[in-house]
Amino acid sequence: MSRDDVARRSALKSIHDRYTYWNNVPHRGLMVDGKPAMTQIDPDKVGDFVLVTVRDPLIDYLSDPAQQISGQLENAELIGQSRMFTSYTGTFEGARITVVSGGSGSSEAELLLYDFMEFSKAHTYLRVGGSGGIGTDVVPGDIVVSSGVVREEGMTRAYIDRAFPAASNYEVVAAMVQAADDLGANYHVGVTLSVDSDFAGVGRPGVGGYLQPWNIEMMGTYNRAGVLNGDRESAAVVTLAALYGFRGGSVCSVADNIITGAEFSHGAGHAKAIDVALKGCAILNRMDQKRTVTGKKYWLPEMGL
Repeated sequence: MSRDDVARRSALKSIHDRYTYWNNVPHRGLMVDGKPAMTQIDPDKVGDFVLVTVRDPLIDYLSDPAQQISGQLENAELIGQSRMFTSYTGTFEGARITVVSGGSGSSEAELLLYDFMEFSKAHTYLRVGGSGGIGTDVVPGDIVVSSGVVREEGMTRAYIDRAFPAASNYEVVAAMVQAADDLGANYHVGVTLSVDSDFAGVGRPGVGGYLQPWNIEMMGTYNRAGVLNGDRESAAVVTLAALYGFRGGSVCSVADNIITGAEFSHGAGHAKAIDVALKGCAILNRMDQKRTVTGKKYWLPEMGL
C-alpha cells in the first residue's frame, strides 16, 4: 500500500470536487528545504518498519528514546531531526527499522505519521512505549501486545467515526506474540485504551483533587470490559495505519495499575518491550521475504514466523 493506492479510492474525488479550498491547501503537506516540515526526514533513508516512541519521563530512558534504541541497531544513522522529532534508521537481524521520538499524545503522533506515511516507503508502524495497567491480572513490568484500541482520544475522530474499529494488523500481533514468547517476556494480548487526558480523564485527580462523576467511572468501565492497559498514542498509530492500508500495532510496557493499586514503577518492563518490538519486526521481515518467494498475498500458518 502507498499514498497512490489511497489516492485511487473512488469516493475521494467527489470530496475533492466539493471542497471549496482544495486548490488552496498543500496536497502533500508543508515542506522545509525540500524535506517534510515536521520531521525533516530523508524519506529515502526510512526503513520498512517505523517504531513510534515518546520522550516520556515515566520511562527510564537514559537519552532521547530514538537515539537510545538506535544503539541496538546495526549501522544506525540520524535521518531526520526537527525541533519536534528525531529519527534514526538501522538494521536489526536483517530488518530495516526506523525509530522516531517525539512528544506525547495522538495529536503529536499524527504529525510524524503523516510525514512517514505520505513520503516514505515504510509499510509497518508500531507504537512502542509505556502504559498504565487496567486489566486485573496486569502488573508493573508486564507487556501488552494490542489486538485493538479503544479510541477515547479526539484526533482520530477527525478522520473517521468512532464506530470504525482500530484493529491491529493480525500479522503484527502474531509476530509480536512470537517475539514475546521467544524472549520469555511476561505479556498479555488484548485491547488498549487510548486517551487524551492523563489526569481527570483516566480517574487521576486534577489540581486540588478536581474530578467529575464521569471521570471516576472511566477505569472501572474498561476494566469490566476486559481492557488491559491505557496509553496516549496507540489509537493514532493503529487507526491511521488501518485507514491508509499499512500494518499497525502497539507493544507497551506497564508501569502501574490504578484498578489493583499496584504502585508506579519507573520504566518497569520497558527494556523488554523494546526487545520484543525489534525482534517482532525481524520476524515480520522474514515472513515478508517468504511471502515474496511464495507469491502469497497474506501470511498463512504454513509460512511460519
